[in-house]
Amino acid sequence: MSIGKPSAGTVTPTALTELPAHTRVLVVGAGFGGLAAAGSLIRDGRARDVVIVERAAEVGGTWRDNTYPGCACDVPTSLYSLSFAPSPEWSHTFAEQPELFDYLKGVATRSGIRARTLFGCELLGAEWDARSACWRVSTSRGEITAQVLVAASGALSTPNLPDIDGLDSFEGTVFHSAAWNHDHDLTGERIAVVGSGASAVQFVPQIVDRAQRVTVFQRTASWVIPRRNRTLGAVEKALYRRIPVTQKVVRGLVYGMREAYVVVFAYLTWLLPVIALVSKAQLRAQVRDPRLRRKLMPAFTIGCKRMLLSNEWLPTLARDDVDLVASGLQRVTRTGVVGSDGVEREVDTIIFGTGFTPTEPPIARLLRGADGRTLAEHWDGSPSAHLGVTVSGFPNLFLMYGPNTNLGHSSIVYMLESQATYIREALAYMAARRAAALDVDAAAQQRHTSRIGDALATTVWNSGGCSSWYMDKRGRNSVMWPTFTWRYRTQLSTFDAENYRAIEPGAAEEVA
Repeated sequence: MSIGKPSAGTVTPTALTELPAHTRVLVVGAGFGGLAAAGSLIRDGRARDVVIVERAAEVGGTWRDNTYPGCACDVPTSLYSLSFAPSPEWSHTFAEQPELFDYLKGVATRSGIRARTLFGCELLGAEWDARSACWRVSTSRGEITAQVLVAASGALSTPNLPDIDGLDSFEGTVFHSAAWNHDHDLTGERIAVVGSGASAVQFVPQIVDRAQRVTVFQRTASWVIPRRNRTLGAVEKALYRRIPVTQKVVRGLVYGMREAYVVVFAYLTWLLPVIALVSKAQLRAQVRDPRLRRKLMPAFTIGCKRMLLSNEWLPTLARDDVDLVASGLQRVTRTGVVGSDGVEREVDTIIFGTGFTPTEPPIARLLRGADGRTLAEHWDGSPSAHLGVTVSGFPNLFLMYGPNTNLGHSSIVYMLESQATYIREALAYMAARRAAALDVDAAAQQRHTSRIGDALATTVWNSGGCSSWYMDKRGRNSVMWPTFTWRYRTQLSTFDAENYRAIEPGAAEEVA
């Protein structure tokens, strides 16, 4: 289905106005993950009883919330889009936030998802009721029971605001890049930017011309590589509209090229210094000051942390009105900031570009399983799940973008659609067996987690010598998928019933 034009039988854009008492499937969150899961189930005639709850007033997830200047995708849009909803109208190979947000709104409306969504409905808690074999869910709009709960709140949905000494005493303006304060005028201001990751490299070049001075606090230097973005012309778009298969071919080619990256990241890591030459050449060409270059040269293997795609970041840091502090922020005073170098700098605004908390997702604190403990208590800071989707002791709970499904080389949307297929097949199995619930075997979950850990051991994400958000508080990489994405899709293309216990009607209390 093309998103360029409404399809026949398009539903009205009217969303739900109240929460039903019960649904077979409740999806929490309407970002890419929620749309992928709901879209798969709605298209399947066997699973039409679906309700989506979204705490915000619109779909979109991270592409709704992150509105900072320059916000854009760093994966080619031809691949960073839902396969069931191709769009021939992308303006660039790397789409910017407003375009992605509009795309997701269009998907929700034209696929029928919006009509099944209750907006302004926040999940407050959910617990498994073993006796009735359902999830009892509490929301800001009331109570609902659901046979199946799909948690699609996203791994990058809650900003990480570090606990900095003195921050409460600051008399200026403070905000996180994921909650950009558009009402605050940065013109002529002295701005401190804390963090130098994927968000900062996009917004700092956009605000620097308005500011009087920008000081960037860089805890760790990152590898920067060129961003090969181009405008898609009218002829190319017309070709995609009139001959849709051409867009599928382009998507396949881009997918193949991105899959090739994992060969170096996971298997032939000795080739990574060759890729580093590209980054070093860009650094030398864009930063003439040797002292600044030394501050910007990473001390770990390229690929260990997320590589940053930018053509403007390094030239921005080389400007006379930009300072780079190659150390963390130590404390904040009433009128300024103090870095680990001990120097106090007067600033008017502090912007945190400090990422999110993927290894400790807030939703895990809201879900209580068969033994009454929360998912966060089960995980204890080190998330694990069978195939990144199900957790033993939490029957009929399915995770989107769960543990060890993040990528360092390709599109997470591909992984999300694989998970959506798996959930659909699991529900079909339940219906065929007339099962009340499914609970994954703890041993199967542990085997999967062990296999992932073994596979990650020799990848650059574990052995590259960096400290990254991929590692949880136990020092385990509970975020990254270690190999080709087609292997993940193959594993999730059919439901592995042998690794589950089917709970029959009337026997649900045995789960407790």
